[in-house]
Amino acid sequence: MRRLRQTLRRLTAGAGFDVTKKDERMTALEYAKELIRFKTVSTDSNVAISEYLQEVLRRIGFETEWIEYERPEGVRKANVVGKKGGGRGGLAYFGHTDVVPADTWFCEESGPFEPMVRDGRLYGRGSCDMKGSLACILAAAEQFRPEELKEPIYVGFTADEEVGYFGAAKVARRSRLFREMVEGQSRGIIGEPTEMAVVYAHKGAYWIVATARGRAAHSSTREGINANLAMIPYLVEMKRIYDETETNPAWQNDEFDPPTICWNIGINDFTRALNITPAQSVCTVCFRPMPGQNVEELIERARRAAEVQGLKFEVPLAAPPLYVDPESEYVREMVRLSGQERPKTVSYGTDGTQFTELKRLVVIGPGNVAQAHTIDEWISLEQLERGTETYARFIRQWCC
Repeated sequence: MRRLRQTLRRLTAGAGFDVTKKDERMTALEYAKELIRFKTVSTDSNVAISEYLQEVLRRIGFETEWIEYERPEGVRKANVVGKKGGGRGGLAYFGHTDVVPADTWFCEESGPFEPMVRDGRLYGRGSCDMKGSLACILAAAEQFRPEELKEPIYVGFTADEEVGYFGAAKVARRSRLFREMVEGQSRGIIGEPTEMAVVYAHKGAYWIVATARGRAAHSSTREGINANLAMIPYLVEMKRIYDETETNPAWQNDEFDPPTICWNIGINDFTRALNITPAQSVCTVCFRPMPGQNVEELIERARRAAEVQGLKFEVPLAAPPLYVDPESEYVREMVRLSGQERPKTVSYGTDGTQFTELKRLVVIGPGNVAQAHTIDEWISLEQLERGTETYARFIRQWCC
């Protein structure tokens, strides 16, 4: 215990808090404040917060697994997976440690990584999405001794959710404990903010990038090759696909709002001056398919259009939608335990796109997604309390 406390002090030195007061339990609010202080924007390393979470998990009775990787730009990232109790099955919670940038943060009383409580709200980057949720599962799991558990509590804290679910993909491929979850078909929870409503389905996320190459030169000469000229016909086809997905019922699903795949087209030729012939033109498409749709058909249409124009074509992200039968026993039980009337869908994606081997998997977490990513992000204290109570109720139902 003495060594653990020394380690925790080292990990949190200079951050303005101390996790080592503990033989008593911590509340979700206390955990959330500590987590917010870690600057874990997706472009930066999350190793420090992962080390902290690993030590907390060990302190409250979990065995842990460390899954580290390095991004192409050389940034270290880490996922922490934990298990409390023996056997297989039980409950598996997943949440991410990274947050979106805070460059536009606007709160006169505090900065984005300085947690502040005011008027029943906890402010700070990640308070809603989704360090508040991580805090709730920690506070809930801490209430149970390992010997009380007939089935285990699993947790997975991932990196890079905000930029493409890369950490979750590493967990799905490399984690021994995740293999256990799949073999035991644990009851899964993605803790994204839903105000504790049960979400049985969400859209997927696919990214397409097409690049045209030319040659820069002064536009008054014949020396340049304008990359946009090859890109324009490709854009015409992208617009044609957009129109089709907005009108053809095959690409729509009224279970979702909006009911379309949101075929979002972006374009950039990186021209620094109007009198330079563009040497590069890049078209990006992000779209969000719904369950049962033929995604490959759209990708192949885009690929063929790129090949005709001689463009480089890439699909850097392919994350399928999540869907669990809303009439399944698991979803009905989750709805009952959470005090809801019915489950729902959401249009954003989650790490659940990488964990579809778990056949019982829903999204449910504290906070309202409308507060996520905002210039003064916050989560209500009521939601932190409710999240802790609800997660503890799940643990009693599925693990004790």
